[in-house]
Amino acid sequence: MTRHVDLLVAGGGPAGLVTALHAARAGLDVEVWEPRPGAVDKACGEGLMPGALAALQELGVDPPGHAFHGIRYVGGDRSADAAFRDGAAGRGIRRTTLHGALSDAATAAGARIEQRAVGELRQDDDGVSVDDVRARHVVAADGLHSPLRRALGLDTAPARYRRYGLRRHFRTAPWSPFVEVHWAPEVEGYVTPVADDLVGVAVLATSKGSFDTRVRALPSLAALLTDAEPAGDVRGAGPLRQGARRRVAGRVLLVGDAAGYVDALTGEGLALAFAQAGAAVRAITDGAAPRYERDWVRLTRRYRWLTGALLLGTRPRPARRALVPLARLLPPLFDGAVNGLARPVDAA
Repeated sequence: MTRHVDLLVAGGGPAGLVTALHAARAGLDVEVWEPRPGAVDKACGEGLMPGALAALQELGVDPPGHAFHGIRYVGGDRSADAAFRDGAAGRGIRRTTLHGALSDAATAAGARIEQRAVGELRQDDDGVSVDDVRARHVVAADGLHSPLRRALGLDTAPARYRRYGLRRHFRTAPWSPFVEVHWAPEVEGYVTPVADDLVGVAVLATSKGSFDTRVRALPSLAALLTDAEPAGDVRGAGPLRQGARRRVAGRVLLVGDAAGYVDALTGEGLALAFAQAGAAVRAITDGAAPRYERDWVRLTRRYRWLTGALLLGTRPRPARRALVPLARLLPPLFDGAVNGLARPVDAA
């Protein structure tokens, strides 16, 4: 017997759960299918910039974490700080904590969450059939290496310049009121306070070296972690850059990392996922699903341009070595870039 729903969401990470939350509150009958049990964790920086945090709070979701008040670039013994304006703050939130809060909000709104994977997908002009379910629309929010994106033939060619990320938590009190970015010729490390006694350390590089090897390439960061006890296993992700030929395929819409991803360099992943989720549901409820493609382009324009430019500009070793001195030399430029990223995505 076939069950009928308005919306089937493939993927129970933040992008999928926020999509389900918007949909349920809009009166849609929505199910989320996520094959992984429990709270879904992944390798990420775990920092929500002020705009992303505001978007989350507007949904009535306010998970605990640790506040941060700007971004600090560190290169050797030099550093440059950019504080958020007007007393704004971001928040470091464990991914598992965020998942729990979003899952609770989505189910409270009426969404159903099932532990199962999306199988073969067949669609026509009236809907989409997946296993024993018939949905009016499907949202693919199944991550960086989206199986649905691949099944729909929407993958683009692999990027020539590949980057990989690793993350681990350390049991230590945060030593800075900022998210710190430590720069070296081949790697950068991001330190995000996520609790009063815990920091998350994410390292990004073009190679697949071990977490410890990458940290050792950042002496300033390695020194700060000397006496810190690792808390949990190392998690990895990559290659980070993933493309999609388009974000709408009939009655299937791609949201979050599944819709295309450039890099974690600017820390906008969650903010973009939240904004895309809202835009996708509005397009569906308006009976204008194809409009989401245009909305996605608008919402992600700043991220794609700025992140692409930073990646290109910091690829040569001399440019990476000059980045922190340049930020110190031109503080208005650094401050403007950081506070531009701190704005809500819709303000792009």
